[in-house]
Amino acid sequence: MSRRGFLGVAAAGVAGVMLAPGVRLIEIAQAAPAVPAGTPSAGASPKVRWGMLIDTTKCASGCTDCVTACNTENGLDPRPTPTSAQWIRKVEIKEVKTGRQASVPVMCQHCAEPPCVDVCPTGASFKRADGIVLVDRHSCIGCRYCMMACPYKARSFVHEPLTDQKPEVPRGKGCVESCTLCVHRIDAAATPALANTACAEACTKAGHGAIVFGDLNNPESEISRRVRELRSTQLRADLRLDPGVRYQGL
Repeated sequence: MSRRGFLGVAAAGVAGVMLAPGVRLIEIAQAAPAVPAGTPSAGASPKVRWGMLIDTTKCASGCTDCVTACNTENGLDPRPTPTSAQWIRKVEIKEVKTGRQASVPVMCQHCAEPPCVDVCPTGASFKRADGIVLVDRHSCIGCRYCMMACPYKARSFVHEPLTDQKPEVPRGKGCVESCTLCVHRIDAAATPALANTACAEACTKAGHGAIVFGDLNNPESEISRRVRELRSTQLRADLRLDPGVRYQGL
């Protein structure tokens, strides 16, 4: 729901607003208003489930090509500070029993059951029909409940004023944001087969081939074939959130 729509409902004098504003706020957020034609999510198809497959055996420690590509594509700070927004980060892990080390890119996992959406009091955090989890910056009030609910620490809060933004990637001070799976690229692609994320594209161009993007619901797609034929895992699969990002070699 847009901020204007939300304020309109709130101003209508719905019963219980003064006595139990929290309850009424949640009820409003759980409403499912129709998405206006022409908006990106209006074209999202429930037949598609976008996701990524990351092969940790091909991801080189110290390589930050995916991080750099994400920052460039989305207009993020190329030299992030501790308070800067970061949509993808490299995590170095080590198997205690074997000593094996791996470098793992971690971003929003685009869960089928996203906890960030469950706790958002305004409906700013939402999941599209094609599985992409996004934040509506016009509805986000900066409460950061979603940041606390995310088990992957994948969301950032924008503290600083933003300048020189890219029109296809709107951002805003005081809002929470995270990886969008380059939704602007997906919506602009002529066909689903041509859609790709900046991080996957950069990884391929660098010759690593550690990131594969595609439609998990399409049995003919490369990502679907590899998930079907090779063992992969989900981060914190025990939480049963069904992330759209899968990992090989963990």
